[in-house]
Amino acid sequence: QNPIRSFKGRGADLLVSRTDQPLMCASAGNFGQAMAYACRKRSIPLKVVASVHANPFKIERMRALGAEVILKGEDFDSAKQFAKEEALRIGYRFAEDSRDVETVIGAGTIGLELFEYPDVIDFVVVPVGNGALINGIGKAFKESNATTKIIGVQASGAPAMIESWKEKKIVSHATVNTIADGIAVRIPVPIAVDEMHDVMDEALLINDEAILSAMKVIHRTLGLVVEPSGAVALAAVIQQWNLFKDKTVAIIVCGSNLTDEQLQNWLIK
Repeated sequence: QNPIRSFKGRGADLLVSRTDQPLMCASAGNFGQAMAYACRKRSIPLKVVASVHANPFKIERMRALGAEVILKGEDFDSAKQFAKEEALRIGYRFAEDSRDVETVIGAGTIGLELFEYPDVIDFVVVPVGNGALINGIGKAFKESNATTKIIGVQASGAPAMIESWKEKKIVSHATVNTIADGIAVRIPVPIAVDEMHDVMDEALLINDEAILSAMKVIHRTLGLVVEPSGAVALAAVIQQWNLFKDKTVAIIVCGSNLTDEQLQNWLIK
């Protein structure tokens, strides 16, 4: 599989193309894979810091793509703090998903692709992690003066970005508790929250049970294996059907990294 085909891959490829410095980033696994692929293509050293509890399949994929993976911290945000400090100590450039504009531009290509749809899209429903995905897609629509509403979705066990957007100040949490590891943000990126105020029209929180149900619907009807973070948008549409009924809705589905155990427990049983 070629991670450059993904929106994260497009952003990572652009980011890496603009530097010849060794790079360091933090990742739950998806951004790290994209960065690893882009760095390998240009022979640029990359260190990825992931939590000690990170998905082992994602860790394996990052290493297979050439990244040196360092496991530190109990969660993504702890890993990111270590990565920032370590990058400064060893002289690597720290690349941050959602803060580096290239990651937002990469996500914006999804918005451009959606413009090719022949009918007017009433809603675009987007998973919210660090914010690059919704900000990139949202900017593409808002700057075209489209009437489309941009809806952000987070897991209820990791609601920091949506809470920060609603309260117009940074809201962080001591812990997160969700199966959606790819969007399990505990400490928001301030600039990403600021940008969300310009592009996000509404926000929804979805529990893990609804996420699992959406994963099964996608697997049963489309034959696709989607990780929890990639299924939250469909989960929101199913739970809030009255909001979306009789509307044209674009649902962003992304991420397919499941371990064999997760695949067995969540989709096959």
